[in-house]
Amino acid sequence: MRRRWVLGLALVAVLVVAAGAVVTARLVSRPSPAPIAGSATPTPTPTPSAGPSTPAPASPTPPPGADIRGPLNLLLVGVDTRVSVPGWEPHADAVLVLHVPAGLGRAYLFSLPRDLVVDIPAYPKSGYPGGRTKLTHAMSYGSRVPGDKLHPSTAQGYELLRGTVSRYTGLRIDAGAVITFTGFDKLVTALGGVDLYVDQRVASIHRRPDGRYRDRVGSTYVGPQMVYQQGNRHLNGWQALDYARQRYTAGGDYTRQRHQQQLIRALARKILDQGLARDPDRVQQVVDALGQTLVYVGGGRRLVDFAYALGGVPAAGFVLVALPGDAVGSGGSYRGEQLRPVGRQFLAALRAGTADPFLTDHPSLKVKT
Repeated sequence: MRRRWVLGLALVAVLVVAAGAVVTARLVSRPSPAPIAGSATPTPTPTPSAGPSTPAPASPTPPPGADIRGPLNLLLVGVDTRVSVPGWEPHADAVLVLHVPAGLGRAYLFSLPRDLVVDIPAYPKSGYPGGRTKLTHAMSYGSRVPGDKLHPSTAQGYELLRGTVSRYTGLRIDAGAVITFTGFDKLVTALGGVDLYVDQRVASIHRRPDGRYRDRVGSTYVGPQMVYQQGNRHLNGWQALDYARQRYTAGGDYTRQRHQQQLIRALARKILDQGLARDPDRVQQVVDALGQTLVYVGGGRRLVDFAYALGGVPAAGFVLVALPGDAVGSGGSYRGEQLRPVGRQFLAALRAGTADPFLTDHPSLKVKT
């Protein structure tokens, strides 16, 4: 049961990052990009020394990911790329990190605000000189291709975002994924919808009750609105996507982060209930169906490697964490967000391997599901 849970979690972690994302890319697995100046760098895995000359007995082929010990950090990015607009630069609309400590017995999922004010390092590939601005812009600044304004590179954008997140959190990023609106809709639809507890009334900016998009006049949406009432609800593909996108609610973007995390948890349960995690053929069918709506960057590792390596994490060991923040202003104008001290202290606890006692002392950080 534990391996079933974590395979489901790994699939969801990679496939559900689309809560607020649109990116058109192909499924890839490539070596990790070169570290960006100032970012955390991976610690090389020591190679076991050769033993005595006595031949070792034959052993079965080790399972995938058997050599992964942790800690692991997966970067899950939702990107706003308006594919109908030539030259539109992608913006990171949702940034989530899944941290698994050494020993692989626990997993923590937390979000970073898209408007978090951070230091983005220089990125010569795109000509970006570096600066202090909102986290969401790391994706767009990194995506610029000199001499080609019509075809920004999402892969480059991810690379700069990866370095920025690593630099801010102090965590090495081992792998990451991005998915499109369409891919997210397809995933939920393929699973027959998702059951979720809606914790507050949410009115949609984008959709009508029948699923059609609302009309837009200038910067204002008009027409009937889809409304998600508080309580236990069954959401289909477009509803789940729409619900997870809404940030003009009580609590703003921090509420949206909570809803995205709750949706990930609900989808993981759905995957387990359907037995998808134990059926490699169905897993491959889902990945094939997503096709160009998914990009997976595994640093040379396959998704199945991480899924197997996380096989010892029990369901109760998957913890959703909310990092509170405050607005940052300059001269009366809004500049972005900053994490409160308790949020920065949680990141320090992750690095020190003391997240559990820290959360025991700060139970309000745990997201209810």
